[in-house]
Amino acid sequence: MLSRISRARALLLCALPVLALIAAAAFAPLPYTIALPGSTADVLGVDKGRQVITVTGAPVRKTTGQLRMTTIVATAPGADIDLGDVARAWFRSDQAVLPHDSVYPAGKPDREIEKRNLGQMRMSQESAVAAALGHLGKRDGDIRVTLHLADIGGPSAGLLFSLGIVDKLVGDGEGGDLTGGKVVAGTGTITPDGTVGAVGGVALKTQAAARDGATVFLVPKAECDDALATRPAGMRLIPVTTLKDAVASLKALGDGGRVPSC
Repeated sequence: MLSRISRARALLLCALPVLALIAAAAFAPLPYTIALPGSTADVLGVDKGRQVITVTGAPVRKTTGQLRMTTIVATAPGADIDLGDVARAWFRSDQAVLPHDSVYPAGKPDREIEKRNLGQMRMSQESAVAAALGHLGKRDGDIRVTLHLADIGGPSAGLLFSLGIVDKLVGDGEGGDLTGGKVVAGTGTITPDGTVGAVGGVALKTQAAARDGATVFLVPKAECDDALATRPAGMRLIPVTTLKDAVASLKALGDGGRVPSC
């Protein structure tokens, strides 16, 4: 009997440091960030009392429907993410676990990160204007396009900005409303020549779009699999690689034509 008690006590003493390590690991900060569906904004509408897209020097059409750019929101750079947070997020479809450095560059202060994101947004807007005017065969010098969207950074609204400009401007062979009165959402970077690039976070952005009433989502083609993995019920996913693709698909959708799907 004494032997059994001694053995049990010895096992308990050995187990205590292990349990302590497990408990410490459970509450120790980990190098991850938790991302969730963020806000969306209609680029055809008004943001903080100002039109998102303002055009001077060319006639514009009255638009219906919405073109909603989408975002994700991540935990703050200095937030302590522990094992419990990661475990909970891992098994939820409305959250994603991302390496901290993939969202916030290592060693960069919050102010510098914000400045970088706003710089990316400005470059994205310039590229969006160039792509839209190029698509319509219009010259930048004759038309002035101003874009305004407060409190949002990064380059991922480029495609939606371009579509909004195309939708508002009256161009040769470009008559009609791109949305057909629908709530259309999407994401994707844009280059001045109209090439659409991947952005990340698509699975969360489709959920944000569905929450805000969208039934159609434009997806950079390379991210179709991610979008399909958690596609909201009733959401139509349309793959795009260029601005021309996106415009053609939206027109076909409105005309009852053939539209590609993820």
